Amino acid sequence: MGEPIKKLIRQGVDEAKTACFDAARVIKTRGPTQVQFWFIALAIGIGAGLAALLFRLGITFIQSSLYGTDDVRNLHSFVAGLAWYQIVAIPVIGGLIVGIILDRFTDDGRARSVGDVIESAALFEGRVEARRGIASALASLITLSSGGSTGREGPVVHLAAVISTVVCRWINANGITGRDLLGCAVAAAVSASFNAPIAGALFALEVVLRHFAVHAFAPIVIASVAGTVINRLAFGDVTEFVLPTQQALAFYVELPAFLILGMVCGLVAVILMKAIFWADDFGTYVQREIGLPRFLRPAIAGGLVGMLAIWWPHVIGVGYETTSAALKGQLLLHEAITFGILKVVAVAITMGGRMGGGVFSPSLMVGALTGLAFGAIATAIFPTVSGEGTLYALAGMGAVAAAVLGAPISTTLIVFELTGDWQTGLAVMVAVSLSTALSSRLVDRSFFLTQLERRNVHLAAGPQAYLLATFKVSTIMRPTDTPRAAPEEICWDLIRDGVYIDGNATLEQAMPMFDQAGQTFIPVVTLGGEDSPPALWGALFQVDALKAMNRALSETAAEEHS
Repeated sequence: MGEPIKKLIRQGVDEAKTACFDAARVIKTRGPTQVQFWFIALAIGIGAGLAALLFRLGITFIQSSLYGTDDVRNLHSFVAGLAWYQIVAIPVIGGLIVGIILDRFTDDGRARSVGDVIESAALFEGRVEARRGIASALASLITLSSGGSTGREGPVVHLAAVISTVVCRWINANGITGRDLLGCAVAAAVSASFNAPIAGALFALEVVLRHFAVHAFAPIVIASVAGTVINRLAFGDVTEFVLPTQQALAFYVELPAFLILGMVCGLVAVILMKAIFWADDFGTYVQREIGLPRFLRPAIAGGLVGMLAIWWPHVIGVGYETTSAALKGQLLLHEAITFGILKVVAVAITMGGRMGGGVFSPSLMVGALTGLAFGAIATAIFPTVSGEGTLYALAGMGAVAAAVLGAPISTTLIVFELTGDWQTGLAVMVAVSLSTALSSRLVDRSFFLTQLERRNVHLAAGPQAYLLATFKVSTIMRPTDTPRAAPEEICWDLIRDGVYIDGNATLEQAMPMFDQAGQTFIPVVTLGGEDSPPALWGALFQVDALKAMNRALSETAAEEHS
């Protein structure tokens, strides 16, 4: 009796294995069905959530080992008790290790972050650089563990994107599927990092995918919930910050003050972003002028941050202790102003020194300090109509972060989920709306899009600008041996006049040439060496380029409205 049962069990197991292998083969060759896609989204959500959890635990373990504290949320209190040489040495050593990693595994010595994920969603079908991404995550882990003044959300988002990229390559996902899976990974990573499922889902849609397509909503929510469950299994259902009491507006008379706070926070956010970009440019200039080895740049930045931390340990790390103190109103006016300015300086040094990390957590700290300082002044001027000053800290935290991220919706929600205070929504929404409206006019919409614009990746202007860069001239041109090719005699006349384009160029470079040359087609050549004349390859017709662009815009519109 036992043998037939064993045989039946073996047969069932073999059939199940065969079914799984068949399903995997079908998904890889034909793509997943909708139901299969949801299960893949769930798996990616679990994977990205675990990656975010391990990243956070890794920071905690290394940071507690280096600084000798059991509670890294109160890091600066422990740092204040260390010897000055320890405070400087830890970030210097960390920066040196970061520099060696990035010098060895990246081509430009730059840690990948959210901006690269946004670029991959727009231009590379949701794929990111896996090898460089893992190296960047490791470098950012060391940066945050050794006192670098940045946040953990940037590297976690890119690490999650690496996971989705691996899955996309395995199932041979098309552009839409690849972007949706990328959104799932990002949502899960953000949710697992901050215990914020609503904000995680909306962050993926608003910041990374930059649309709210209905077809992407369900799988992204599934992944976001999975990431949140991972977080809550490890840390419980607790908020990142605990506010002392529920806040209240004083008969709504204070609303104009929050409008002014929003504009102040917008300017502060712009100063923070500009400071980072200026520091990066200055660091590059100095590195080039003195011939500094690339791997030493993060070490020098670490030393500068360490020297700041000797007197002001508040700049070390993510800064949750100082942010929490601001939200509870435990800082004086001059302390809030001083710590806010020094945090901007420390963040600029860390990121300008190419140490890696994100900008979200620093913007929360800077925003909370800005709001607290503004609230202290406002409540002193109008004490009879003002509520509590800590309400301004909460609104300022959301306003600066929203302006930096260019994400008013998801940032508003993430502030609520980080604090658990849903009663002050009016004040936060007013401040956030004004700050993003102002800052978006002074930069290219957000920190990430401005960062990409500085690399000549034009995503801020919309698909009509960046889609041109996705088409190579060689894929649209008409070769010389086709029936509808351009006359070779005319092509050579244009080449002699200097009107031609390399076949490896993109439509972004080609389209302006039609207006400049006044021609309906442009010869496409293969450029040889300095002494070799160009070889005629074919011709790019303006009508073909416009048709390709029109198809791409139609596909983008169809995806965003599906």
